[in-house]
Amino acid sequence: MSEECSHDCSACGRDCGERTAPQSFLEEPNAASKIGKVIGIVSGKGGVGKSLVTSLLASAMQKKGYRCAILDADITGPSIPRMFGVSGRASDSEEGLLPGKAQNGTKIMSVNLLLENETDPVVWRGPLIAGMVKQFWTDVCWGEVDYMFVDMPPGTGDVPLTVFQSLPVDGIIVVTSPQELVGMIVGKAVKMADMLHVPVLGLVENMAYFECPTCHDKHFIFGSSHIEPLAAQYGIGMTAQIPIDSSLASSCDEGKIADFQADWLTALADKCEKI
Repeated sequence: MSEECSHDCSACGRDCGERTAPQSFLEEPNAASKIGKVIGIVSGKGGVGKSLVTSLLASAMQKKGYRCAILDADITGPSIPRMFGVSGRASDSEEGLLPGKAQNGTKIMSVNLLLENETDPVVWRGPLIAGMVKQFWTDVCWGEVDYMFVDMPPGTGDVPLTVFQSLPVDGIIVVTSPQELVGMIVGKAVKMADMLHVPVLGLVENMAYFECPTCHDKHFIFGSSHIEPLAAQYGIGMTAQIPIDSSLASSCDEGKIADFQADWLTALADKCEKI
């Protein structure tokens, strides 16, 4: 054991015979950043609406008066800037990279803000992608942020593992869709969070139903909802549903998601507020 040993094994990277605790992989944020709560939006499957839920939650918390930010960790499929109408290249400062900012004040960092053209593909292997996500935390000058939402790619691979181990994640929200098959995928995401000691704050079912604008009957286009049995199976106390809504899709396409008015995620936003 070195004479300079602090006896804090959790913060030490040395592999000595006196180690009493595992090494911490948490990364320090940029010196110009002061970040409050970090919430990950995850799913074991693609195309279920993680970016949508991320955007709606960040907008809901911004309307409550909090300073919010979105770290777009979906490096190969980024969509957050387009949904908020943010374009152009991110700029540099002496302290680091500056995030984009939506009209409602939400700060955003995404690989699309670093590319020459937003349609340019990112053809990288896993370690490079995970490294970029880590740099979004360490190299970006986020400033004062009350809630940071991390929009993750699908699955339980490199990027989710990097986020869970490198960022001080306070909890995750799992996104699913009505198909029964997705229940198995939800289980994978929840179990990964449990393995890494990250609490699950809620379960959101996207594309849950279509409400007829004339008679207001609900039609379950993709099958009956399984959200309540799933929540009970995995001990998740908070659930929410987002219907199929053409006006919601238009708001995303037009970069006006921050202006969209709906109360589908109000209870979930309230729970985030109480973390």
